[in-house]
Amino acid sequence: MNAKQYVHDVFEAVVKRNGNEQEFQQAVKEVLETLVPVFEKYPEYMESGILDRIVEPERQIIFRVPWVDDSGKVQVNRGFRVQFNSAIGPYKGGLRFHPSVNVSIIKFLGFEQIFKNSLTGLPIGGGKGGSDFDPKGKSDSEIMRFCQSFMSELYRHISQDIDVPAGDIGVGAREIGFLFGQYKKLRGAYEAGVLTGKGLVYGGSLARKEATGYGLVYFVDEMIQAKGMTLKDKTVVVSGSGNVAIYAIEKLHQLGAKVVACSDSNGYIYDKDGIKVETVQKLKEVERKRISEYVKYHPEAEYNEAFLDIWKIKCDIALPCATQNEIDEEAAKILVANGVKAVGEGANMPSTLEATEVFLKNGVLFAPAKAANAGGVATSALEMSQNSMRLSWTFEEVDAKLKDIMVNIYKNASKYAEEFGMTDNLVAGANIAGFMKVAEAMQAQGIV
Repeated sequence: MNAKQYVHDVFEAVVKRNGNEQEFQQAVKEVLETLVPVFEKYPEYMESGILDRIVEPERQIIFRVPWVDDSGKVQVNRGFRVQFNSAIGPYKGGLRFHPSVNVSIIKFLGFEQIFKNSLTGLPIGGGKGGSDFDPKGKSDSEIMRFCQSFMSELYRHISQDIDVPAGDIGVGAREIGFLFGQYKKLRGAYEAGVLTGKGLVYGGSLARKEATGYGLVYFVDEMIQAKGMTLKDKTVVVSGSGNVAIYAIEKLHQLGAKVVACSDSNGYIYDKDGIKVETVQKLKEVERKRISEYVKYHPEAEYNEAFLDIWKIKCDIALPCATQNEIDEEAAKILVANGVKAVGEGANMPSTLEATEVFLKNGVLFAPAKAANAGGVATSALEMSQNSMRLSWTFEEVDAKLKDIMVNIYKNASKYAEEFGMTDNLVAGANIAGFMKVAEAMQAQGIV
C-alpha cells in the first residue's frame, strides 16, 4: 500500500467509527493530510499501524455529575475524560466547562493535545476532559458543589504519574482550587502534581496564568522576525477576552504593537487608540462582567454585538483566541483583502480548514494552534517539575523557559516543513514535528 492510500484509509475508518463527531474528524483530517510524506519516508510506521493507533484514544471515560443548586434542586451534567496517548508521558490536558462540550469536542482537543505536548519537548502525553456544565451565572457555592461531584468520579482515573488535568474554558483558579481540595480529601494525600493551574500558595507556578497568551506572542514574534518584520507599531486584532487574549494583549503592548479590538461571546470592542488591558482584566478577572462594559470606562471606544465581525477590522496581525472555527473561509478572505500579514491561533482550532487554506495560499504567515498556543501546557509541565522538586521558580525564570520553548517550537516546525518540501507551511511542520516524537516512542514500545 502506498502512503497516500494508507492515510486515506485510516481517515475513512475514523469517519466510519466516529460518524457524528465533526470536530474530531476535522482535527484528524488536518493532521493526516500533512503526514503523507512522513509515511513515504518511513514505511515502517505503516507496517506497525502507528496512524491506526494514534487516532484511537487509549481510554474514554464518560460519567454522570449530579449536584444540588442553591434552590435545592438536583441538577445532572455529563463529565468526560479522554486519555488519548501516553507514549511520551502521562496524559496532560485541560478540563473545559461549557454547554457546548460533548465527546467530539473533547476528542478533538485531546487529539490536538498529543502533538502540542510533543512539540514542547517535555515528557507529557495527550488528554482532555470537561463537562457540559456552564459556570456562568452560578454562585461560588454551586460551582464548588459541581466541582466536588465531578472530582468524585474523576479522581479514580488521574494522578501525577497517570493523568494531570489543568484548566481550560470555564475552568480557572477557582475551579482548580475546588477540584484539588476534593481530590486531596478523597485520596487522603497531598499530591500537588495531580493538577496544574493551582493557586500560588498551594503549588501553582508563577507565569502560568500568562503563559498561553505570552507564548502565542513569542511564537508569532519569532515567526515574523524570520521574515524581516517586528511587532513594533503593528495593528493587531485579538478575539476573546479570557486569559489567552488578555495576556497576549499585554505582551503585544510590551513589544510595541497596538491591539485595537477584543471580544467575548456577546460582541466585540473596537478602540482605535488601543485596548486598555487593565480595564479588560478588571472586567473579566475581577468583576466577571461582559466586554460591553468596557465603553463605560472608555466612551470613545465602540461596541458591536456581531462578535464575528471583529475579523472585518483592518489589521496587520490577527490572533483568534476565543473558540474553535471562529474564522471561516469568508472571514479569512476579508482578512487577506484587508492586508493581514500574519495569523496566530491562540484558541484551539479557531480557523476552519478552508480558512487555513486561504491563508496559506495567499502567503499569510500562519501559526497553527498546536504550536502557537502550546505555552500554556508547557508551563503546566514546568509546574509539574516544580511540584516534583518541591521548588518554586521566579516569574522571570519561568518566563525565560517559556520563551525558549516557544522559539524552539517555531524552529522545529519550520525545520520539518522545509525537510519535507513544504517550506513556510507551519501547519505541516508542526504536525510532522509533533508526530515524529510520538511515533518513535510508540515504535519503541511495541504494539500496546
